[in-house]
Amino acid sequence: MSRTQKAIQDFENTELEKMRTLDAFLRIPSVSADPEMKTHVLEAAEFLKSYFDKLGMDEVKIFPTDLHPVVFAEKRSHLPDTKTLLIYGHYDVQPPDPLDAWTTPAFEPSIRDEHLFARGSSDMKGQILATVFALESVLKTGELPINIKFILEGEEEIGSPSLEGFIREHTDLLKCDMILNPDAGMINKNSPTIVNGLRGLVYFEIRIDGPKMDLHSGLFGGNVANPANVLAKIIAQLHNPDGSVAIPGFYDSVRVLSDEDRKKIALNPTSETDFLKITGAPAISGEEGYTLLERQGARPTLDVNGLYAGFIGEGAKTIIPAYAKAKISCRLVPDQDHSNIYELAEKHIRSLVPSTVTVSFIKHSGGPSYLADDAPGLPNLIQAFKEIWQKDVVFKREGGSIPVATVMQEILGVKSILTGLGLPDDAIHSPNEHLHLHTWRKGIQAYIHFLTSFEA
Repeated sequence: MSRTQKAIQDFENTELEKMRTLDAFLRIPSVSADPEMKTHVLEAAEFLKSYFDKLGMDEVKIFPTDLHPVVFAEKRSHLPDTKTLLIYGHYDVQPPDPLDAWTTPAFEPSIRDEHLFARGSSDMKGQILATVFALESVLKTGELPINIKFILEGEEEIGSPSLEGFIREHTDLLKCDMILNPDAGMINKNSPTIVNGLRGLVYFEIRIDGPKMDLHSGLFGGNVANPANVLAKIIAQLHNPDGSVAIPGFYDSVRVLSDEDRKKIALNPTSETDFLKITGAPAISGEEGYTLLERQGARPTLDVNGLYAGFIGEGAKTIIPAYAKAKISCRLVPDQDHSNIYELAEKHIRSLVPSTVTVSFIKHSGGPSYLADDAPGLPNLIQAFKEIWQKDVVFKREGGSIPVATVMQEILGVKSILTGLGLPDDAIHSPNEHLHLHTWRKGIQAYIHFLTSFEA
């Protein structure tokens, strides 16, 4: 029996005990957004420290921050010339509201039809313990062939306000050759998935001001520009008829998708029917000349995220609003710079504003895109997934952003492997969040394969 098989057998023999550990972890209401739950967030950090101590880690420490602590753990190999893997995760969870929408209480784990229901089961306490349990079984069956470090934060669900500063202050502690971030997921239970690209973001707000106050539309309409009308006209001019963004220069830095890129994206079996079922939209809409999956992760976009103008309550109120606002985000792809795109957008929008109103802008945030086809250790994980699922890995360019990946690349100089065992219908952030246990078990076996793959 191989080393990998021995470790997998150890996991299978101790699975009941590990399920009890997961159950206890999920019972801790570590809601980072709720100040009244601060002691429970700390309780979750201490739970992890206690389990790491039990595993005999060489160093385990809880680092306080201005809000919620970071848990660090390290296990060093005694073999020469070993690489170091850093594993990222977060132990905080979303609020469980609305409570009456849960079939069983959010912090009382319940198993139904091979799914474990509890807040944090999929996002991401179950994902954290999958990597920890894999390490535990490898440690029980021989020498660790790789150095392992964990950085587990308690603020991801509120935007990780302390994480970047912590990483900058502890670069020596976090020094590594590879990074595993299991906070992504699979496209379905039969398709092990690697996220090899993330889009960047720029988010800004436009405000159109007209009269100094709301005016009676009967007395002043037709003689005073209506900011809502002006803003609507501007927004209508931000896209071309083919669905592309109409801002001059917007695509100047966009990489052309190679045939290889398009073939890799096309390996994702998600169909338009699947997409419509998930979204509830009546039809697909987007930039012409690209597939749904290409548009989702490899093409830039511009979207209105919010609109406000005038009277929006029930009933009628005949006014010309004093102002109108729109919140806009652009998802960006490799080589697009968020600062440059913001400048281009502001310049173009200003050119569309008539002299009958004034315009102002607020830039809320911006971040770069991310490509990780060459993340260190990626071939090892791909092979591990293949061994367990007996299927080729699906590569996905995620439409959203995972800021910690770009932060770690910038500060630590290492690209992250982005993966996970969660499924699209796990209802993360929603009532009745759940984890598919069969997929989770297979994932632990794959992580065991991954860790033992570094043996000489």
